[in-house]
Amino acid sequence: MNIKRFVTALTLSLALTPLAALAHVFPQKQTPGAGATVDAPAKVTIAFDGPLEPAFSSLTVTDAAGKQVNSEKSTVDAQHPDVASVALPALAAGKYTVHWVAVASDGHRTHGDYSFNVK
Repeated sequence: MNIKRFVTALTLSLALTPLAALAHVFPQKQTPGAGATVDAPAKVTIAFDGPLEPAFSSLTVTDAAGKQVNSEKSTVDAQHPDVASVALPALAAGKYTVHWVAVASDGHRTHGDYSFNVK
């Protein structure tokens, strides 16, 4: 096989091979919302822009001193794999920060945080 045919064959095989999408998931809607002042919520919920890998995605909530307030583990909704939530105990007035880790179904990891206030 000459070099021209080899390059052509290689080019065609690469063009016809589907490449895995490189996707990262990011929050689309948070409840309570970022910067919101609310009555004490029973849970925090974040809807992402793609499905999550439940074993590696998580939400935790900390108080103003940095102490984690949720004792339960966060979950990814089986019916809506793009939604994660975590139950909260009764929260006192103050500032709380939600820390999220989102691993897309293709294994790409993103993370971040945002705060809300309880009246």
